[in-house]
Formats: sequence, structure tokens, C-alpha cells
Amino acid sequence: MANVAETLGEVVEGDRILPPASLHLPEYLRPEAVVYPATEAELAAVMACAHKHGWRVIPCGNGSKLSWGGVGSGMDLVVSMARLNQVIDHAVGDMTLTAQAGVKLADLVPLLAQHNQFLAVDPAYPDQATLGGIVATADTGSLRQRYGGLRDMLIGISFVRYDGAIAKAGGRVVKNVAGYDLMKLLTGSYGTLGIISQLTFRLYPGQDEAKTVVITGAASAIDALVSAVRLSSLTPVALDILSPALTVRLGYGETFALLAQFQSIAPGVDEQVNALLAMIGADLFAKVLEGAEDEQIWATARDALFPKSEEQPEAIVAKAGLPPAQAVAWLNQLPSSCLARIHAGSGIGTVRLAVATADLVNELRAACTLNHGYLTLLEAPCSLKQLVDVWGYSGNALSVMKAIKAQFDPNHILSPGRFVGGI
Repeated sequence: MANVAETLGEVVEGDRILPPASLHLPEYLRPEAVVYPATEAELAAVMACAHKHGWRVIPCGNGSKLSWGGVGSGMDLVVSMARLNQVIDHAVGDMTLTAQAGVKLADLVPLLAQHNQFLAVDPAYPDQATLGGIVATADTGSLRQRYGGLRDMLIGISFVRYDGAIAKAGGRVVKNVAGYDLMKLLTGSYGTLGIISQLTFRLYPGQDEAKTVVITGAASAIDALVSAVRLSSLTPVALDILSPALTVRLGYGETFALLAQFQSIAPGVDEQVNALLAMIGADLFAKVLEGAEDEQIWATARDALFPKSEEQPEAIVAKAGLPPAQAVAWLNQLPSSCLARIHAGSGIGTVRLAVATADLVNELRAACTLNHGYLTLLEAPCSLKQLVDVWGYSGNALSVMKAIKAQFDPNHILSPGRFVGGI
């Protein structure tokens, strides 16, 4: 095989091609080069070249989630979207945004705030996360309680196929229904079907007031309250159940906690907060946070699960999903040192353990499966990912997924082996 960097030099400018050290890569990813296309046309040219030479390619944004998913079956090239970082169109009146995949959420937040709008996601590593990476990993966060998942917000997409062809679906208006719903298909595909180049989202208006109610107590009392909230008319934008170890990190003692955030006009927030407080019995403790304290508690919980600097190289982070009614019972079975939160509305959450063995992962997964749920490893040492099935998928759709992969990437050069079933 010809040298990847030298061959790419005939396709894009030399300053677009950097050594692997330009990204913080997991130990098992050893590409020959990293390329940073600056336009969609350059991205298409890179992929056409990769197709011609049979290179195995992994796409990314800033690389903050490259360690997620399966170990894969080797690679030759990492394609970073970091320089595809322009906002194409912000239709303020229509409340939609079209932007390139490499736009960082952290850069987008103040831009949208100028127009009192926001994109309703709360992903891991928000300072580094790009729009393309957030969509490719389906990393919505706590705000899905009120606004739904990324599949509900994404209304248009452009991506580059395995052979360098550019494909598009959806559009820049919310009512656009033309074409196949490729937005849903590419969301959470981990770069196995194509490289996302441009995205269009629906936006939401900013709210005047925000308050968070922190409720702590025993597992049974928290479970009963969560059930009551689900059946009530309350509309929190975020509703998370925390394990005792994570509650300790927030400074509220070793007990279960429920975080309920409300956003609206001030009277509406006060009404909902008071209604929730009225539902709390004597066996629970509640505190209302607002302003900087309201923002900080959510950031602290997120950063405890996804630290900005990796201090525990042997730690594992997993994504869990189970019926919401089983969330507290499952959290109650976790090791006492486990940091975990479950979004009460969806039953989806995150689990972090300082050290884990294959037996422990299989035990946690079995408990999820018993309750018709799942557990997927996100971050873990390579040695552990080689011992256990990262995805642990036990459904009946694998043949369909493989057929879709064969249509979108017949030569299996995109993120090979990183997805379910070795796709």
C-alpha cells in the first residue's frame, strides 16, 4: 500500500494532513495519518481516494469520543471534521440552524443565545463535542426528558458516502418531508454508514427562569416519587435519578437523589416547583437551586461521569437503558462506589466505575437484560473491550443492520468493527 499521507498530498493541501499525534487517540487506534478537510468537496475527495486505495477510515470531530464503541479491526486513516466548522444558516424566525459537522457546541451556545434560542442537547465533553460527533453517537443528555432525542431535533443532513459521493436528506424547514429519513438512520451510527458533513436542527426558545429541585432520600422513597411525577402534569426539562456515590460528589450525602429542573416564565417555574415540593413526603429532603447553583449542579454531575482530564485510565463508562420503572431498583444493585444517573423519562443513563472486570460488566449487563434493557461499554481499557462484547446486543435486528451496512458501505471501510455485531 502506498504511504497514506503521501497519496493524500495529491488530493488535498499538505497542511490538511497531520501525524496521528495531532489527536488524542485510544491505544488501539494506530492510523498512518489524520486528515482535516476544510470543505465538503475536500472531504469527498479524501473519501474517493480512500475508496480507490481500500483504506479503512474512522471519522471524528475533535476526537473526544473516539474511545467509544468497539475496538474495531484496524484503520489506515482518521478523518477529522474539526475544520468543517462553519454555521451555514441560522433561520431565526423559523428556529432552525444549518451548520457543518465540525462546529463545536461550546461555540454555538453563545451565538444562539444572542437570539434567545438554544439547541436542546447536553452531551458528554461539551467543551470539545462537535455537532457531527454528538449526532454520530446519539449523545443527547438530560434534556431529552423534555425535548426528546437527537432524532427528534434533526431535520436535515448531508454526508459523504464511502466512495466520495455526497448525499443529502431532509431540508432546512421543519415541515420538509422529502426523501428517506436518513437523519434517523445516521444518528447513533458511529460513522459506519457515512461521514456527516452538514446538519440542520430545530431550535427552541430560551426560557426566562430555571430552577432545580434536589431531592434526596432512600431508594424506595425516591422510586415512589419518580412514579408520582411521571403520572402528574409536571413538565420538567430534565429529571435524573442519581446513585448514592454520585450524590456524594454533589455534596448531598450518601443517598439516592432526584434532580428535577424546570424552565419557563418565572411564575410557571414557581408553580411547578411548588407542586413538586407538595408531593414530597417527610422521608425525603428537598432543596431548590437557582441561578449559578442551578447550572453548576448539572455540570458537576456530567463532569463526574465524564471527567475533562482522565485520572482513572482503568475506569469504565457504560451507557445503560432499561424500562424507566426499573431504574431505581437497578441503580440500587450497583456497587456502592459506582457513579451513575438514569434519565427518569427514558430509562437511559450513564454508569462509571473506577475499576471493572469482565465478570462485573457481564453481571451489570445481565441485570439490564433481565429487565429488558441493555448495557453498552463506551470507555474502557482495550484489554477489557477485547474480553467482553462491547455492545452486548441480543435483539433480532442484526441481519437488517448488516444489510444496511452492506448497502451504505459495501467494502466495509468506514469505522470497521466499531458497531454492533462487528459492523
